[in-house]
Amino acid sequence: MTIDKSALGFGDVALAPYACNPWKSRGRLYPEPDSLTRSPFQRDRDRIIHTTAFRRLKHKTQVFIANDGDHYRTRLTHTIEVAQVARSLARALRLDEDLAEGVALVHDFGHTPFGHTGEDALHEKMAAYGGFDHNAQSLRIVTKLERRYAEFDGINLTWEALEGLVKHNGPLQDAEGKGIGGPVPQPILDYCARHDLWLSTHASMEAQVAAIADDIAYNTHDIDDGLRSGYLSYDMLEEVPFLAGLMYEVRDRYPGLESSRFTNEIMRRQITAMVEDVIGVAQENLRTVAPQSADEVRRAGMTLATFSPAMAEIDRQIKKLLFHHIYRNPNIMVIRKGAAQIVTDLFDAYIDDPKLMGEHSWSEGIERLEPAQLARHVADYLAGMTDTYAYNTHRQLFDHTPDLR
Repeated sequence: MTIDKSALGFGDVALAPYACNPWKSRGRLYPEPDSLTRSPFQRDRDRIIHTTAFRRLKHKTQVFIANDGDHYRTRLTHTIEVAQVARSLARALRLDEDLAEGVALVHDFGHTPFGHTGEDALHEKMAAYGGFDHNAQSLRIVTKLERRYAEFDGINLTWEALEGLVKHNGPLQDAEGKGIGGPVPQPILDYCARHDLWLSTHASMEAQVAAIADDIAYNTHDIDDGLRSGYLSYDMLEEVPFLAGLMYEVRDRYPGLESSRFTNEIMRRQITAMVEDVIGVAQENLRTVAPQSADEVRRAGMTLATFSPAMAEIDRQIKKLLFHHIYRNPNIMVIRKGAAQIVTDLFDAYIDDPKLMGEHSWSEGIERLEPAQLARHVADYLAGMTDTYAYNTHRQLFDHTPDLR
C-alpha cells in the first residue's frame, strides 16, 4: 500500500519563520531516509521515549529519595512535566512542538542516581579525568551508550535535537572558543569535532523554551513536594510575596478549602503566571530582534525565551526559599551524605576491580583500558544506575550501607 504523505497533516501548523523547520533539518550524523509517517523531530522524540535511559528516570531522584513515598516527583515525572510546559510554550510561540518536547524529554538523561548529590560525588571522583557533567553525559548516552541500532551507536538524533540538548541553557563558548563559565566538558568537545553543534551561539527557540520550562516545572513541583513532606509550610511560603499573594487569592475565593486542593490551586496559578510571563517576554523580544530564521535566533546574542525582570526576581526568591528549607535542610543533608558515600564507594570498588561491573558489555576488554578510559567507563556505568540499583549493589558489596530514610 502506498502512503499519501500529503494527507498526513504535515505542515498543518503554521510555524513562525524563526522556528526550526523539520523538513530543513541539518540532518543526522549517520544519514537515514525520511519516514513516511513522521517528521524528523517526531522521530527524535519517539526514539528518546523508547530508550533505556528514559525508563531509568522512573527510579532516579528528583529531590526526595524514592523511599520517602510514591507521590513525590522522580526524574521521570519531572521530565514529563517539563515536556508539557515546553510544548505549551512552543505552541503559543508557533515553534516546532515536537522538537521542544524532545529536548525537554532528553534534558535529564545524564543524571546519576540520587540527583545532584550523586553528580557532585561522581564529579569529585572524576576530577583527575575531566570531571563529570550531567549534560555531557546526556550527550554520551544518545550518541554512544544507547545501543539499539545495527548501524550505529546511540540513537542518531538530528543536529537540532543534539544542539538543543547541549546548549539549552545558553552558549558554551565565546566567539574565541573559550569556555563560558569554565571549560567545556571533554565529551561535548569530542562529539563536536565530528558533528559541530555551534557551541558559541545560542540554541533554537525550541531549546530555549525547554530550558525555561525546566525552571517553571521544578520551582512549582518542589514547593508541592516540600509541602507534602512537611519541610515547607504555608507560613514559610509567606516569605515570597508572590506566593503569599497567590495564597490570599485562593483563600479569598475558596474559604475553608481542604489542604490538598488549596496547594493545587496555588501551584496551577504559579505555573500559569510564569508561563504567561515567558510568552509575553519572548513575544516582545521576537518583535525587537525580528529573526527571520532559526539561525538568526541562534545569532541574536541573547536568550529570547526568558522571564521578565520582575518574574526573574520571583524565581530567585523561590529558589532561595527552596534552598534554605529543603535542599539544605539538616535531615536532607544527612541523606545526601549517605547517598554520596554510596556513589563514592561504588566508584572506588569498580576502579579497584572492574570485573565487579559484571560479565557484559561494560567489561569487555576492560583490562586494556588506560586509567582515564577506565574511569570514564566506570562513570558511565554508575551514572546509568537507578537509586534502587545503586543502593542494592552497595549492600551486596559492603558490610554497611547508609540509611537513606
